[in-house]
Amino acid sequence: MTHKTKGIVLRIIKYGETSLVVTIFTELFGVQTYMVNGVRTSKKSGAGAILYQPAAILEMEVYRNELKSMQRIKESNWALIYNNIMSNVIKNSIALYMVELLYKSLKQPEQNTEMFSFCEDAFTQLDTAENNIAANFPLYFALHLTHFLGFRISNEMPVTPLKDHLYLDMIEGNFVNAQPLHPHFLEGENAMITSELLKIMQLHELEQVKLNSIRRRELLIKYHEYYSLHIQDFGQMKTLQVLHEVLA
Repeated sequence: MTHKTKGIVLRIIKYGETSLVVTIFTELFGVQTYMVNGVRTSKKSGAGAILYQPAAILEMEVYRNELKSMQRIKESNWALIYNNIMSNVIKNSIALYMVELLYKSLKQPEQNTEMFSFCEDAFTQLDTAENNIAANFPLYFALHLTHFLGFRISNEMPVTPLKDHLYLDMIEGNFVNAQPLHPHFLEGENAMITSELLKIMQLHELEQVKLNSIRRRELLIKYHEYYSLHIQDFGQMKTLQVLHEVLA
């Protein structure tokens, strides 16, 4: 049986002489692995393997067999042709960070249409965003993605949210006035910035968050720690160092 669904390409692995094994976050079925045969040939170079690039958003018709761990794609094409993500070094690095974060976070093939819509919209807006907005994009995406993963950070403030006495407890996922008894927390200015980023609902508001590259680096490292605390075997992010360099 075939189904039509959108999908965001997360990972590709060459298989044999002409095929690919592709991991895709689909709108209908969550994260899925597909075998795509015969796309790495000269005859299909125009519309074959080039479709399957990390961060590409596709319209697909796929075969579905719940008894198999690897599915097949009948037809696919771009749902959106990016203007900048594939060619702009900064935006491409941000998109690859977002892709790796999704790949490492999505452990089970469960449908989550709200998460898919959030991610599709994020990639679409990143493509057209101004540079001062794009620079804060990884922070925004990492924080707001947690809402769909089941360990969102509560943005309720303590009774007296003083900057010098504000902490984000990364074990509990909430803001407190007393320093936690464990080492996994954000404090002071970093906690306040995180609260500010959590309040953002429209991406153009990211322009209002004025950060330098050092502050962004500190926050991204701590957000990576937050994911590691809440996702078993999360591991290291390979794209994180590249992102630090291009945003420096």
